[in-house]
Amino acid sequence: MATGTVGTSQERGLSAAQVAEQRRAGRVNSPVTGGSRSYTSILRTNVFSFYNSILFSIGAILLVLGRYNDALISVGLGLINAVVGAVQEARAKRQLDNLQLLDEADVAVVRDGDEIRIPATDVVAGDILVVRAGDQIVVDGPVLAGHAEADESLLTGESEPVPKAVGDVLRSGSHCIAGEARQRADGVGADSYAGRLTLDARRATTDATPLQRRIDFVVRLTMALVVLMSGAILAQAFLEGFSLLRVVQITAVLSGLVPYGLFFLIAVAYTRGAARIAGQGALVQQVNAVESVTHVDVVCTDKTGTLTTGALRLEELAPLGPADPEQPLARFAAAVSDPNLTSAALAGALPGSPWELRDEIAFTSSLRWSGQVTEDGAWVLGAPGALAPQLETALPADAVTARTGRGLRVLLFARAADPGAGLRAADGRPSLPRLEPVALVALADELRPEVVDSIARFRENGVRVAVLSGDDPRTVAALAVQAGLEPGEPVAGPELDELDDAGLERLVARTSVFGRVAPEQKERIVAALRRRGSYVAMLGDGVNDARALKGAHVGVAMRSGSPVTRDVADIVLVDDSFSALLPARAEGRRIIDGIALSMYVFLSRVATQGLVILAVTMLGLGFPYSPTQVGLTLLTVGVPTFFLTMWAKPDEPDPNLLGSLGRFVIPAAVVTAGIGTVVYTALYQQILKGFSSGRTPAQVLAEFQSYTGLTYGEDTGFAEAAATIGAQTGLSTFIGLASFGLILFLRPPHRFLAAWTRPVTDRRPAWLVLALTVVFAGVLFTPALSSYFGLTGAAWPVFLVVLPALASWFVVLWVTYRFRLMDRVLGIDRLPGRR
Repeated sequence: MATGTVGTSQERGLSAAQVAEQRRAGRVNSPVTGGSRSYTSILRTNVFSFYNSILFSIGAILLVLGRYNDALISVGLGLINAVVGAVQEARAKRQLDNLQLLDEADVAVVRDGDEIRIPATDVVAGDILVVRAGDQIVVDGPVLAGHAEADESLLTGESEPVPKAVGDVLRSGSHCIAGEARQRADGVGADSYAGRLTLDARRATTDATPLQRRIDFVVRLTMALVVLMSGAILAQAFLEGFSLLRVVQITAVLSGLVPYGLFFLIAVAYTRGAARIAGQGALVQQVNAVESVTHVDVVCTDKTGTLTTGALRLEELAPLGPADPEQPLARFAAAVSDPNLTSAALAGALPGSPWELRDEIAFTSSLRWSGQVTEDGAWVLGAPGALAPQLETALPADAVTARTGRGLRVLLFARAADPGAGLRAADGRPSLPRLEPVALVALADELRPEVVDSIARFRENGVRVAVLSGDDPRTVAALAVQAGLEPGEPVAGPELDELDDAGLERLVARTSVFGRVAPEQKERIVAALRRRGSYVAMLGDGVNDARALKGAHVGVAMRSGSPVTRDVADIVLVDDSFSALLPARAEGRRIIDGIALSMYVFLSRVATQGLVILAVTMLGLGFPYSPTQVGLTLLTVGVPTFFLTMWAKPDEPDPNLLGSLGRFVIPAAVVTAGIGTVVYTALYQQILKGFSSGRTPAQVLAEFQSYTGLTYGEDTGFAEAAATIGAQTGLSTFIGLASFGLILFLRPPHRFLAAWTRPVTDRRPAWLVLALTVVFAGVLFTPALSSYFGLTGAAWPVFLVVLPALASWFVVLWVTYRFRLMDRVLGIDRLPGRR
């Protein structure tokens, strides 16, 4: 795409005045900027989310009212989540903003008739660039004079160099590997091919995983229910004339019902999972990719550098005459002055000493052959089609096609029929003499050693593998067969352009090999698979794979690949090992199991507290929680879920997680809230009756005066306040111990406790319950800690109510789970599709 070229003489180039004019117009090859979210946007989105805004408002009011402990509990978790999220997104933005496809080396341009070297970023539209072997192409534009061979493999995946003559376009991001040409700069900066690729790579396209979407749904549903409940309770508070402080405290408690800690827990689990698989060869750059890999059912992969090592292997050496071709071919390979993949493969397979050269013709894609002149004559190695017109003896029928059909690269090794012939014409240009065929050389792409086993294991797990390559479809199909794939009918990239989206979706469902595909076509294939409902991972190593990596659910890059591809990838395989994705899948399952287990505990707490608040409010008693008491959830929910997540197993994910959550959480919440309400009511009435009788001991009166801040006999609300805090202590004690008991139902250490699920051999959850019970008792029996959490000191009247209630709770809940009473009551067991 032209950005406004000016009339330019290729001999003189632009003048200083013309360069200044292009600069003023902004037609400069400046580094690409933008493409990702700003730091302000990231900070605003994470810190001032809807939920956090509510918490921060409550916290500010509590601070003004002097309730510092309440304020800290109210806003602490939301602030932690905001910081974690903002740091992760800022890190990703910094990585994306540093992406640049082009090097920072100087380039040669012609200005005012002189060839000078300037930074690539100083090139303007209309400049004449001198491109030589080894240079990177930094702008888009046609060849005006000379010729060059461009390596476009990073852009297109094509492994063969592309000859560029006058009129052909050189694209930014490719490299000149042979020849010399003058190029006019038409596309510069963001309008160049490299610029557009860079902008595409910088797009922030993080997909929420299935687990994240489920948690988001649960949190949103909980928020909606909390808002409805809050409206009713706060309306009652205003009608009864509650103080501003009391209204704010109630609001803080209700806001705390939202299980926002799940987001923090999942971030911790992702980070731990990333650390675990880093030691197995996979570096996670997008933390949720650890879980995402678990859901992948289609892996799209490039060929060169991913399935293969990028090196060649000598597969066959077929003599075409009586002489043994091995020794001369070995000496030919050893004598190559500028080794390439072919000569390296031959030298590795056929060790030999180099012979003395009198002349050498290096391989170029335009010649399609290379040659050496020695004291024994001239020797040539090249494409059979290029050498065939000069052969004295025709090649055997099908000798070449039979091998290319197997995906091999076939070369012909020949020698000059005349021992005194050279390899140049009179003007010095390369020229072939008459040749005698010596041998056919068949080379194969070298598969990575772990590929065959990894693909077999993927297939065992129901994961399909598709190959997207820039090479010939037949070659790719043959390699796919070697790797253990069923390629179907290979498809060439140009055929894809003739299909609409629906046609492409039908094609990708039945085909696993695509050759001659451009970056845009790889992106279309990935998009088509996603529209069909597949969960797609894309493996690549070149810039040509970057767009497809961005479009996939999980982008995976090889460490040896291009920097751009590594930077946009969600996972980088540090040892270039295809097999590293397999332990990543296992780790993802571990995360899903751990977070799912934590959701049972979180949601049971939320539902229980919500039902208790509704029940106590309907009874007209004091509000059952204060913000500081809600802080106990760190012990009753936060610590247990953290350890349960860390101890999770890589089990098969529950496909009906939300349904299973309902079957566990609803009975737990109903039974716990019902008995908890009885505990609260009994203690409330008992304490209220004791103060009304006038026979309360002076020591007890003094203690409750310190708890409530009110004076007995002087402040009219003393009895109600004392009854409320006493009942709250009993309720928090019962709910806390019951929360620990739920862990035994989820991870029963003995078959006696196996009412919900089968017993587990891991005894750590049982020891955790014991440890948490001891710590919780320490809070109750330590005056400073109990006061911090808004509780009275430990008192036997409280335990005389709580302990029998706890025994009753266990029996009722065990029977409910063991005999699936909820399923029977609701008729779930009779629904279609259930046994």
